[in-house]
Amino acid sequence: MAHQDTTFPAPASRTPEGDLRYVYLLTFVAALGGLLFGYDTAVIAGAIKYIKAQFVLDAVLEGWAVSSVLVGCMIGASLAGMISDRFGRKKMLLLAAVLFAVSAVAAALPRNLTEFVLARLLGGFAIGAASMLCPLYIAEVAPAGIRGRLVSLNQVAIISGMLIVSIVNWLIASPVDEGWNVAAGWRWMFASGALPAMLFLVALFFVPESPRWLTKQGREDEALAVLSRAAGPAQAELEMKDIKETIAQEGGSFADLLRPGVKVALGIAIVLAVLQQVTGINAVLYYAPKIFESAEVSATRALLQTVALQVVNLLFTLVAIQVVDRAGRKPLLLATSLAMGTSLVLLAGAFWLALSGTWVFLFTLAYVASFAIAMGPVVWVVLAEIFPTRIRGRAMSVATVALWVACYLVSQTVPWMFERLGQAGTFLIYALMCLVSLVFVAAYVPETKGKTLEQIERSWRQ
Repeated sequence: MAHQDTTFPAPASRTPEGDLRYVYLLTFVAALGGLLFGYDTAVIAGAIKYIKAQFVLDAVLEGWAVSSVLVGCMIGASLAGMISDRFGRKKMLLLAAVLFAVSAVAAALPRNLTEFVLARLLGGFAIGAASMLCPLYIAEVAPAGIRGRLVSLNQVAIISGMLIVSIVNWLIASPVDEGWNVAAGWRWMFASGALPAMLFLVALFFVPESPRWLTKQGREDEALAVLSRAAGPAQAELEMKDIKETIAQEGGSFADLLRPGVKVALGIAIVLAVLQQVTGINAVLYYAPKIFESAEVSATRALLQTVALQVVNLLFTLVAIQVVDRAGRKPLLLATSLAMGTSLVLLAGAFWLALSGTWVFLFTLAYVASFAIAMGPVVWVVLAEIFPTRIRGRAMSVATVALWVACYLVSQTVPWMFERLGQAGTFLIYALMCLVSLVFVAAYVPETKGKTLEQIERSWRQ
């Protein structure tokens, strides 16, 4: 039976060099998974205060209510690569979309903390899968010359999800009826996530499978059709030849991750993924209202400041997209490590000297802006492009699991650290991690700007 093409129809203005509008459409759909990633992880920032009151939580349980979703992320990220390598990127993304929708409804209806945690674990599985598969899918359909920019769009989508849900949280939270916020407001915050989840699910039916995965499965005609629309027939033939050559030289087991060259790439990816988290970003983003309220700001004003924080996050991520394929990956990572560390030292000083909430807010904005320039988008670019094709799903799973483990540890321990070390001590520890990041990037992270995925793979073997 002939394969039926259900993907987006080709625009009339298609050129011999490929149709960039088609590439951007595929990127947009995949990036909806990133938007849900941001939406589902950041919704807790506005809700946790009311969940804590609803279920009477201490510091440890408060951390568990926030970080439980990340346990699901670890499971999702660890299994998604293996499942997607076997059944395809698209099928795994469809499963993630369904779980996003189910989790949004279930997290709005719990009668106790246990039911809430179970719902968040389910959503976490979807987030973990999307966190690795969305940039992976984009990297596998994008032409090399704009791959960094397109993969970075996934980070824009993540930040957009965070911004949208911070606005939703602020609109839902009543400034005068705290009791309603505790009883019902936070439930509506979670339920709102069902709408973008359904949009993602429907849109996925109109995108093709990854051409590199199709080639690995022997479905070369389908792969060539996708590559031709994305890059043009001539370039598609060259890319197909490159893809087939590299697949022929690769195995597909976890043991292959320990081969010479590949294990170096894996080690760099794992450390970089962990550094993205232990430099403190989610201590700020997940607990932003708590941080602002500790500087004597009202609860609703703290939610509004969180919106402003996400606006800055989005704007500077857009700046990153404009420069990632020009400035390169490594220079941006070095700059962001230095700027983040400096901002955290200033933020710690603001708490140490008991400066006004305005200074706390400004230094927090500076830190988030510094993160958004590279540590957010560029790390995902590197993770998506440094692994060989045949094992890319498995390798990226390992790196992404490491990222989520680090994220869980940070999110779980923040309330405890605030109680024991204070905000100043906590942020100084994260500043020290920024110094570690600076040294590691300078010593070990390679530059991959402008190289095809196959060229990057050959460089590891050499």
